[in-house]
Amino acid sequence: MSIADNITRIEERIQNVCNRIGRKRETITLMGISKFHPIESVEEARLAGISFFGESRVQEGVAKFENYKTKHPDIQVHLVGHLQRNKAKAAALFFDCIQSADSESLIVELDKRAGGDGSSGGDKQLSRGNKLPLLLELHTGEDTKSGFTGFDELFKAAEMIMDSSNLSPRGLMTLAPYTEDKEMVRASFRQLVKAQNELEKRFPPKENWSCLSMGMSNDFEIAIEEGATLLRIGSLIFGERE
Repeated sequence: MSIADNITRIEERIQNVCNRIGRKRETITLMGISKFHPIESVEEARLAGISFFGESRVQEGVAKFENYKTKHPDIQVHLVGHLQRNKAKAAALFFDCIQSADSESLIVELDKRAGGDGSSGGDKQLSRGNKLPLLLELHTGEDTKSGFTGFDELFKAAEMIMDSSNLSPRGLMTLAPYTEDKEMVRASFRQLVKAQNELEKRFPPKENWSCLSMGMSNDFEIAIEEGATLLRIGSLIFGERE
């Protein structure tokens, strides 16, 4: 199966879930997780309709997409993997969104780097606008992954972003536990929705928290049922990485 064929099959599955639960397909963004896959595969996906891509490593993402984004300014590249503080500057300058904001110290560093650290009179170079979009990552069950572990931590981080002049809150991200127990997966997604509801009440406007990035190749249909607005699909689009 080609990448285009894979995307067609995924789109059919997304539409089937939307039809069954009464959601509009346009409320969901399909992101291709392109980490460890070559730019030729990215091009195939773009031609098949994908305009959002996710990378897990700063260096790989920059090397792969720097020239490509110049040629195709309509695409967005998000960082979805854990971000170390010493790579915050490079990430803040390049990516259209950091989905994995998972600590107060990282938010402080991204705030500084997104606004320029003073050494070059400001470093903002992207067309995304004056603020760096962030998703707060909530730990909801995957033992090996990072993220804020409780709502109190999450609310404090949200307050930091709201007070920043260089960062823009866009929503939340999580990774459900990798298990065949669908109820465990569903509970993980429902925890993220609960967090979103609380953030909308505490830190309006609600549009700041509208993105729910949840659902991957093994569980995206459950994620749609629970309210996902952004799906991060890798292997079902690009195949297993080498």
